[in-house]
Order: sequence, then structure tokens, then C-alpha cells
Amino acid sequence: MRIFDPHIHMTSRTTDDYEAMYAAGVRAVVEPSFWLGQPRTSPASFFDYFDSLLGWEPFRAAQYGIAHHCTLALNPKEAGDPRCTPVLDALPRYLVKDNVVAVGEIGYDSMTPAEDTALAAQLQMAADHGLPALVHTPHRDKLAGLRRTLDVVRESALPVERVLIDHLNETTVKEAKDSGAWLGFSVYPDTKMDEERMVAILRAYGPEQVLVNSAADWGRSDPLKTRKVADLMLAEGFTEDDVDRVLWRNPVAFYGLSGRLSLDVTTTEATHEGNSILRGQPRDEPAPDTADATGA
Repeated sequence: MRIFDPHIHMTSRTTDDYEAMYAAGVRAVVEPSFWLGQPRTSPASFFDYFDSLLGWEPFRAAQYGIAHHCTLALNPKEAGDPRCTPVLDALPRYLVKDNVVAVGEIGYDSMTPAEDTALAAQLQMAADHGLPALVHTPHRDKLAGLRRTLDVVRESALPVERVLIDHLNETTVKEAKDSGAWLGFSVYPDTKMDEERMVAILRAYGPEQVLVNSAADWGRSDPLKTRKVADLMLAEGFTEDDVDRVLWRNPVAFYGLSGRLSLDVTTTEATHEGNSILRGQPRDEPAPDTADATGA
């Protein structure tokens, strides 16, 4: 089984997670830029974060045989903070990077005028750079948030067919599907969707343009939820082709709209900018002679 997790925040995960994901069949991920929990106080902190998504995380993922791409944006949670809005001015120089396969996460958190402005501006950037967009729907008032999102998308230069609307559930899936957008579902242990609800939605609406992700952020989450959805699909009578479509071919098709998606895992050096993910002495190397090292 091959799995592409189209939305996972690996910055918050350990190398053990990469190892477990590979064993479960994950061979590619997309990491959207988002809020890190602690509010950021200047654009410079965003730029360091963007650089890590373009360099350090692909390096870590490649050590475990996983192709890593990212989406970059000023996220909805911080779009209303005037200390952060200058990120919009600098974002275009990041959107030309080869590893960036969409603008995102953009969208709504509290549905404020500032979020309207940021969403419209970044949809235009996506259109200008030939990129699709990953849109975050709010955790509260989800149907109202979806409708407001679709209104802004329809007024933009970016066709709705190049938009992935994420964090959908039973209350929003029909209108999202009717719009022609791609459909994203985040599967969590306690909140949002779970495996059973996800399979029920697939049975009701079909696998077309559906992307399933684990999100797997710094809260309680599970980077193996994609595999658990796949296993339940098979147990509930879906075919292996259905599973491959939802867990692999659909995310490949959506992010392939960028023209930048590469699923080859490049052999990496032992370090990234002089840093390694290794800790301690490798088992197959003898420890240095303490007496010789100290001169005792």
C-alpha cells in the first residue's frame, strides 16, 4: 500500500514518527505552514519557519524514504495580527521555490475583515504563481465559514477547481462537493473526523477528488490515521483501487497542478547545513579511548 499524507505538520513530530509512517506505507507528505501554538511576534519568525519547511524537513523526511513538499502562507490564525501581516509582502519570493506546491493554509479562523483581506490577497498570489490553494475552514460555524470561503474564491482569479477545501465534515461536504473544489478531511483521535465517519462519507459521496490527511500537529493527533482509514476502507468493502485513489492518486493529482511535485526521494548527505538528526555514538563505531582523549 502506498500513502500520500496531503496535510501533516511534521515540524511537531519526531523521527520515530517518520520511521513509523514509512513502515505503514507513507511515501510522500505535504506540510502546510500554519500557526505553531505560540503566537509569533514578527515576520522574521515566519521566514525562519518557511526556510525550515524548504530545507530541514525535506532532509529529515528523506532520511526515512519519504518525499516532503510544503505549502506556504500567512495562516488564518495570525492573519489579523498587525505584527504578522507584513509576511504578505515577502511571501511571493517564497512561492517561487521548487518545493512549494500550493499556497496554504489560507482561509478563516474567526471570519474577520482582516482574514477576508489575507484570503483574497493569497488567492491572487496563487493565481499569479500558477499554484493551487489549500484552504482552512474554521473550527466554529463551519457551514457559514465554508460559504464565505466559496464566495471569496468565486470572486478571485483562481478557479475553484484549483482549490482544496480542508477540515470538511458532514455539515459541509455536500456544498463543498457541489462547488467543484477538491475535498479535504482531517482525521484525528478526538476531534474533527474519525475513521468510521470518514468511511461513511466516502460511501455516501464517493472517492472523487477526496483527500484524507492526519494533520498530526502539536496537539493530540496521530500520524498513522491515513493508514487506519485505508485499512477500514478495505474492511468495509472498498477496493484496493479505491484506497489507492483516495490515499495516493488524488493528492498526487491535486498537488501536481503546481507542476512542481516530485515523488522521487533524493539521496541526502549525512548533514543539513552542518546539522545531523543523529544523537550519540553510532553502535557500529567503537567509543573513543577516554584515557587517550584526556591524556591521562
